[in-house]
Amino acid sequence: MFYFIIDILGTIAFAISGVLVAIDKKLDLFGVFIIAFVTSVGGGTLRDLLIGNTPVLWLRDPVYLYTIFGTVVFAVAFRARLKYIRKSLFLFDTIGIGLYTMVGIERGIAVGLSSIMCIGLGTITACFGGVIRDILCNEIPVIFRREIYATACIFGGVGYFLLRRLPFDDAYAFMAGIIIVIGIRLIAVRFKIALPSIYKTT
Repeated sequence: MFYFIIDILGTIAFAISGVLVAIDKKLDLFGVFIIAFVTSVGGGTLRDLLIGNTPVLWLRDPVYLYTIFGTVVFAVAFRARLKYIRKSLFLFDTIGIGLYTMVGIERGIAVGLSSIMCIGLGTITACFGGVIRDILCNEIPVIFRREIYATACIFGGVGYFLLRRLPFDDAYAFMAGIIIVIGIRLIAVRFKIALPSIYKTT
């Protein structure tokens, strides 16, 4: 139940970030729903296909579709208040990658993958919904820019596996992993920390 709640929270966070992007692009209501949908389940769908967990989760459990639909209705209805928060898209996207990184890692552990593969799976789960969203909205995906994005997911995953070696309940390590991802992302943006570029600045 704990991991299910985290999964639903991640779905909600990413759905809201998708709605905000779609509204910025002035898409119609159907377009808003599609962008929210792919942002929420895109990474999880790729994850399930990679580990052979088919039909993918949202096809087996309609609660994800209901959650996305309800979130879209809420976000559209209160879009003025959400847009009032200048960095709402960034915040919801950051929360989403933190939650989904750990959900993906747990899925990897459940099928017996190594820790490195689990971290990769968690990063895919967290990032690729946003990749699909940005491509559909004609943007360069955040993961391909200099921003600390996927790197935060990797550090969160590493931190999780290190903390699991300590004599604590795994749930604490799980929550710590989420906090590490979100914390690194927030700090990187706050202090303008970025990956080095291969291009010369002029």
